Amino acid sequence: MKKIILLAIPLSLLTILPAIADLGQVWTDFQSYATDLQNYLRNNLTETLQPIEAEAQIAIDSSTGELNIPNPNAAGEIIRDRTIWYYTSADKFDNNSTVRANLVSNEINRLITRGAASGLLGTNGQLRLKTKLESTEQTIQTIAGFNQENEKLQEEINTQLESFKNAIPDPVQNALASITSLLGIGQLNFLLQNNKMQEEEVKITSEHLAQTMQTNQFLQYSNLNLANISQQVEENNRARRVDNATEASRLLRNSSQVDLFGRQFEQ
Repeated sequence: MKKIILLAIPLSLLTILPAIADLGQVWTDFQSYATDLQNYLRNNLTETLQPIEAEAQIAIDSSTGELNIPNPNAAGEIIRDRTIWYYTSADKFDNNSTVRANLVSNEINRLITRGAASGLLGTNGQLRLKTKLESTEQTIQTIAGFNQENEKLQEEINTQLESFKNAIPDPVQNALASITSLLGIGQLNFLLQNNKMQEEEVKITSEHLAQTMQTNQFLQYSNLNLANISQQVEENNRARRVDNATEASRLLRNSSQVDLFGRQFEQ
């Protein structure tokens, strides 16, 4: 029984850990990101869109394509069509079904934006980026190690050739130079130089990858700020509608208590 428990614990942990893709496994990496995005949406629908989280989940599922990510435009259109009928008696100042459907659509889009940011900047997203950067650096170090070994081999070959040439007469040295040329010693030097250039190109590409990742993070921060601004604007608009409705109600109540000549009715 103890053996079963010991085996079950590691297997349960494996289901929790995110999929980590090696360098170049872009599809596995994207699938892991899409899974984090979907998990964020499912975990935050109830808090954000209660009591119509079921309709919101249907809109997200219906708009999800082959990449396992939702189409914000399609999700917004679906949720508008499904909630245009929605009316809540709890809010007597904001009961326009069209306005409420648009508000829900906007909230869906903000939720998807925050989910995308969470997929990149969350715990699993940072682990994926860390793994990608570490793999890139390890690849550069491996290439550099190969080049260093090749350079040492080249030095040993050149040293042995020089020692051998110094021990033989000049006519034989000329023949030896022709032989080494036929053996491809010059080609070896060219290949070593080419490998060195490729190593520098890999370094430049890696720097570009790191800069692209940082730029992507900055864009996610900007998207989050825009989502927060959009939410604040809608809250301000709702407060303005409530104030206008309250003022209209007050004026209606006051006007109903006076006649055409401005005299108040006796209570």
